[in-house]
Amino acid sequence: MGAAAAIPFFNEFAQAQQAQQLVARRGGRGGDPRVYDPDVVRITSNENPMGPTKEGIEAMAKVGPLGWRYDPRGENLEFQGLLESTENVKPGYVNGYPGSSVPLANSVAAFCSPTRPWIMGSPGYGSGAGRFIGNKVIQVPLRKDHSHDVQAMVKADPNAGAFYICNPNNPTGTVTSRADFEYILANKPKDAVLVIDEAYVHFGGPEIYSTELVRQDKDVVVLRTFSKIYGMAGLRAGALYGRPDLLAKVAEFGRGGHLPVTATACAAASMKILPAMQKERMEINKRNRDVAFEHLERIGVSYIPSMSNFFMMSVKGMTGEQVGSAMAAKKVLLANASRWPEWPQHIRVTVGTFEEMGKFNAAIAEVVKEGPKRSSAG
Repeated sequence: MGAAAAIPFFNEFAQAQQAQQLVARRGGRGGDPRVYDPDVVRITSNENPMGPTKEGIEAMAKVGPLGWRYDPRGENLEFQGLLESTENVKPGYVNGYPGSSVPLANSVAAFCSPTRPWIMGSPGYGSGAGRFIGNKVIQVPLRKDHSHDVQAMVKADPNAGAFYICNPNNPTGTVTSRADFEYILANKPKDAVLVIDEAYVHFGGPEIYSTELVRQDKDVVVLRTFSKIYGMAGLRAGALYGRPDLLAKVAEFGRGGHLPVTATACAAASMKILPAMQKERMEINKRNRDVAFEHLERIGVSYIPSMSNFFMMSVKGMTGEQVGSAMAAKKVLLANASRWPEWPQHIRVTVGTFEEMGKFNAAIAEVVKEGPKRSSAG
């Protein structure tokens, strides 16, 4: 079941590959999608261009020569201990994983079935694994403020197996409140589970963390990843928080193999400096995001205010796919708009570096000026 994390409609890495293939078809470097053109701005996959922390890189350098051992200096043990202490959970209430895609995919198999559906928001993330294995998936439209409509989610099926909420939500970058989580827990079927995906929670701040529900022994599992604010997408480190009995159900479908010591060393070193690092990176992300928001307002492009490192935008008179194709022709790659067919007019933009957002601003201004006919003709 862990293989579900690799299917194209389930993870961000696949989206990056598809975007690079698009620019290659439009005359990218060598025409070969396996070769990355250094002139292309790839703001496709919610990666963090700030990269791993300096402390994390130093930790990897120290452990690298000892990589012939499974756990040369106890890096995996330190990682596990910090996962517990930083969220103040008891031993046995968190399992480490190589990223969060594996525990997300395996949560579908653990808590759902063809007759016990996976209930989620629309547009949202995390529908692929359920359909891949034949489980029923019910997508409930978001509210007008783009939070999850938890009342409608609870009503969607009286035999629900799991309620999935990505918070902040991918692709809208909007937040669902603690009160809404409490509503699901109070009104869900007795043996159903609330799955909260906090891949982007660090961009919102500690006030929206949900691990308190784990400490209260609720029917909740919380996903975390080091791919986002920690800048470790290519290193693969993540975690699943929950009661030991819930973690055991998910672990029945695999833990994704032995955790790489380079990833656990980097993650452990980064967790030790989280408060200061988080504050700095939140500020940088907000600055770069606001550069785009201010420009989009000036040129008349609508967008959804986001608390994360990505946002959704819509160009009047153009579909998201038309915008994506036109931007790719200008060597600025955005997410695959077809990923959210329920919102055909929108496309997702990852917040890149200050320089990259400047190039994004220049390209989107040209696309708006050219209009839909010329942009779609390419």
